[in-house]
Amino acid sequence: MGNTFFRQRQAWGKTPAESQLCANITDQATKRATASLHRIAAMLLVVFALSIPAAAQSDDPDLSNSELRPVIERFSTDRGSLNRFYTISTSTARQARMKLFYSDWQARLARLDFNRLSHDGQVDYLLFKNHLDHELRQLDLQAKQLAETEPLMPFARAIIELHEARRRMEPVNPQKTAALLNELNKQITETRRKLEAAVKADPNRFKKTVVNRAAMQLAGLRETLKSWFSYYNGYDPLFSWWVGDPDKTLDQALQNYGVFLREKIVGVKVDDQETIIGDPIGREALMSELAYEMIPYMPEELIALAKQEFAWCEAEMLRASRDLGDGDDWKKALEHVKDLYVEPGKQTELIRQLALEALDFLDKNELVTVPPLARETWRMEMLSPEQQLVSPFFLGGEYIQVSYPTNTMPHDAKMMSMRGNNPHFSRATVHHELYPGHGLQQFMTSRYRTYRAPFGTPFWTEGWSLYWEFLLWDLKFPRSPEDRIGMLFWRMHRCARIIFSLSFHLEQMTPQQCIDLLVDKVGHERDNAAAEVRRSFAGNYGPLYQCAYMLGGLQFYALHRDLVGSGKMTNRAFHDAILKENRLPVEMVRAILTKQKLTRDDTSNWKFYEMK
Repeated sequence: MGNTFFRQRQAWGKTPAESQLCANITDQATKRATASLHRIAAMLLVVFALSIPAAAQSDDPDLSNSELRPVIERFSTDRGSLNRFYTISTSTARQARMKLFYSDWQARLARLDFNRLSHDGQVDYLLFKNHLDHELRQLDLQAKQLAETEPLMPFARAIIELHEARRRMEPVNPQKTAALLNELNKQITETRRKLEAAVKADPNRFKKTVVNRAAMQLAGLRETLKSWFSYYNGYDPLFSWWVGDPDKTLDQALQNYGVFLREKIVGVKVDDQETIIGDPIGREALMSELAYEMIPYMPEELIALAKQEFAWCEAEMLRASRDLGDGDDWKKALEHVKDLYVEPGKQTELIRQLALEALDFLDKNELVTVPPLARETWRMEMLSPEQQLVSPFFLGGEYIQVSYPTNTMPHDAKMMSMRGNNPHFSRATVHHELYPGHGLQQFMTSRYRTYRAPFGTPFWTEGWSLYWEFLLWDLKFPRSPEDRIGMLFWRMHRCARIIFSLSFHLEQMTPQQCIDLLVDKVGHERDNAAAEVRRSFAGNYGPLYQCAYMLGGLQFYALHRDLVGSGKMTNRAFHDAILKENRLPVEMVRAILTKQKLTRDDTSNWKFYEMK
């Protein structure tokens, strides 16, 4: 606008009168434009101010200025491109390409001058370095796992190569491809014949966990073949003419071979969703995972830690049982609490009340900031009977997912679900799943330091939510013996998770022994216990996920003692600061909050728990 008026003055300014007239017009127009802009700006400010509740107007934006932020964002974007291209996890080409990718980024990172970085930059450097080291170790471990299943699936590489050749947009020769599929079909038949003979000679020749892993890889291989075939089918008439029948025959052979592996060697029906097999990773892989999570303890030490915490829980259970008049029979007291369930149709009302109660407690005790938008937008959904097979209790986040029986469930399943989700058990978990737990986490991590997403860890995510169970216990949140039993039940459960999950991956416990531990030592309903173990070993959870609840909680608890217990920070300042750093190993949270001096070769050494 200003340039237009300048050009007009040049054109019009021929006489003094004309020049003066032009100047007057320009000044008036400029004043009108300026006033208009001021009015628009003022209106925007008013609209903006009115749209945000007063309590939230002081919310600060994410002003992270870490030097590594653009570096990590570029890394994440590049990795996304590779993951979308190399989609088959069992592909040796993918393994080689990702190894090159991570090694290249390691070299780039090593060229940075660590000492010239800000403290935020140094934190991100160490997080990034730890992440790259872990990904490379994981590739090596995955290669070992693939080597274990390769004798069971010698034909897999040829099928994967068909997919990858298509991704490289190489021309396909239908006649040669049909011959290849025909040969692969014969190879499957021969592999099965040799396998049957080997198992007959030595029934223990192959570990069931390895064979089960191969069966799952085989299911993925069938999907790869279907995707490859449908890309050409119909579009290329010669392809359909040559390849149609060999592809159909090969798909059936893969399906039959998968059934053979599951039913004849593993000993489980293909449609069996109840039996738990799992895939223990061994001590070496556990040590790799612990190093990545910055947990400087051996698996055996962590099992001992869990048993020590379990003993504390049992002592508190006895106190609560005595307060209820059940003496030292705390399992009788536990059964009493389970029988206090609400009638069908009333669970959602209960959960809403418990959520509002937790928010009120946080506010009155000035524990953490819950933004008004977070309070406004949380919601609730119900889990289906199928989902309850692996999630018999709650799932959380922006909305809480509630387990409670439906009319289609068998009577025994209904009773187990109601008893396992009684008000006192629920009172100990609603705040875990919503506020201040997963719901508040999700709200904040989607707004602050989002570039740190690659470094996310369940020790932060689940540890934070469980830590609140510790803190609320100390703050007398449980009002009655029944409430205390509800909180202690879950605390014992998290201790047991460490014991059974590590023992399983060390190949010291079977899935059935894990279920028995939850039933006999914690007091779970058997179906609920089975669902928990199934979730641990047959779902998409990492090997340390179930340990992360208690161990991450103890890390936050120790940090709270050091910073809030000493008077260095208030509860609100401590909790708000953690939520604005995004998900990362708790030892690095500690480094941030304490402004710990860092070096580029720092390794985990924080002993956050004292064994007695």
